[in-house]
Amino acid sequence: MKNRKFTKVALIALAMVLVCIVSVAGTLAYLTSQTDEVVNTFTVGDVEITLDEAKVTADGVGVEGAARVMENEYKLIPNHSYTKDPTVHVDADSEDCWVFVKVDNGIAGIEATAGDGYVTIATQMSDNGWTLVDGQTDIYAYKAIAKAGENLQVFGSFKVDGDVDGAGLETYADAKITVQAYAVQADGFATAAAAFEATEWAN
Repeated sequence: MKNRKFTKVALIALAMVLVCIVSVAGTLAYLTSQTDEVVNTFTVGDVEITLDEAKVTADGVGVEGAARVMENEYKLIPNHSYTKDPTVHVDADSEDCWVFVKVDNGIAGIEATAGDGYVTIATQMSDNGWTLVDGQTDIYAYKAIAKAGENLQVFGSFKVDGDVDGAGLETYADAKITVQAYAVQADGFATAAAAFEATEWAN
């Protein structure tokens, strides 16, 4: 009888211990949640431009179907017009950029003046959106930020003055019209003038 009483007391005590354990365990069951990781992937941006012009004959006539080239040779004739269309191409994967060109017009002394349908190289450039950079004599900035895939023509033609004689032409036998382009990322520069300061040409 005593044993039964003891067993009953023991079972009651054990039941109470279990209730306590369940209660404590219940308070430890916090609500939880976990997110996925945020993963950042980085690539490097790039500014890419090329410069070329239409392939032409020595008389300045475009060669149909020919690939664009880096240079042409011309036979100078008084009062004759020539195709020359240097164009800056912003690569399709390029970042937006400010574009500059340096133009050395080696035939300026025999270039025809405006009139009779001819527009000078300088005026063509202005019409195409190129403006002389302050303090420079041969460097021009494009009017706006150039976008990926854009093609920016510098000028399209030139003409030899009709009053130039053979002797005058001889002095220009080795003359060149040289064009070079430079691009600076647009990000970080509010104006072309600010971007120009980051070019090698400004230093």
